[in-house]
Amino acid sequence: MIKKLSFLIISSVLALSVLTGCTNSNKNSDSVSTETIKVTDSKGEVEIPANPQRIVDLSGNSDILKILGYDVVGTANSDAYDYTKLPSYLEEELSDAKIVGYSMQDTMDIEGILNLNPDLIIISNVQEKMYEQLKDIAPTVMIQLEQIDWTEDLKLIAKIFGKEDIAEKWLNDYTKEASTAGEKIIEKNGKDTTYLPILASGGQIYVFDAAGIGSVMFDDMKLSKPSNLPEQDSISLPVVSYEGLAEIDADYLVLVGTDDDIASLKENSIYQNMRAVKNGNVIELPSSPYFNMGYSCIGKKKFLEESADIF
Repeated sequence: MIKKLSFLIISSVLALSVLTGCTNSNKNSDSVSTETIKVTDSKGEVEIPANPQRIVDLSGNSDILKILGYDVVGTANSDAYDYTKLPSYLEEELSDAKIVGYSMQDTMDIEGILNLNPDLIIISNVQEKMYEQLKDIAPTVMIQLEQIDWTEDLKLIAKIFGKEDIAEKWLNDYTKEASTAGEKIIEKNGKDTTYLPILASGGQIYVFDAAGIGSVMFDDMKLSKPSNLPEQDSISLPVVSYEGLAEIDADYLVLVGTDDDIASLKENSIYQNMRAVKNGNVIELPSSPYFNMGYSCIGKKKFLEESADIF
């Protein structure tokens, strides 16, 4: 199905470099004052509404905007396995938003965006070829996000809207919740118990380490990694061969995949002989929503809430 996952998840993907600037007041012909702020994105200086009411987000960060108190009218935070629907962990938060595409596509539903009458459009570099077209519809901010450090993404997006205090509180609360969730699992299964989260997809095996649910388990919950885990230095998940998989000896295996991909993996003799498999310590999770869940701030929090049942 896929050889490389960077086109699915560059993220939740991509890097933001924004500097907030001065505040102006522009008066229209009816003498109605509209407060604006100037920000510097990857295209240069952009003047945007100080308090946007109709945001269309194509960058895949509608969850961050929701945390900051904004209800987007259009989103590209669609499910990685079905672009026509929202992932389950965002169904409630984005219930009123119209899906206009998938954040890792370079084109979107222009007519749908126009019909939403946006006062601000947010895109990533993936949609750069649409920039000129979009900025004629509404002020458009193009951002790049960090490859792995999602906390910096949240802080920087908060900065553009002057919502740093909200972001800081959310991160503090999340850190405490992650610590508590991890401690409960460690208390139950033991401090030295190791976990290996993988994705089975199209005959390939991908390892979650510094991104996705791997970052939640290892960085946030402080669960132990097995030895020989390949290091991840970009948003793309490391690929391992079946022989390489056999060299990663973990107490528990967290297997994410579609029904077909999981069934195919189970037929492999190397998989069958893994210690976690032989001991019945395999946790199977459906690819939708668990593949994307760990790339979303709200998804991460919901993963923590489910962790007691998952583990």
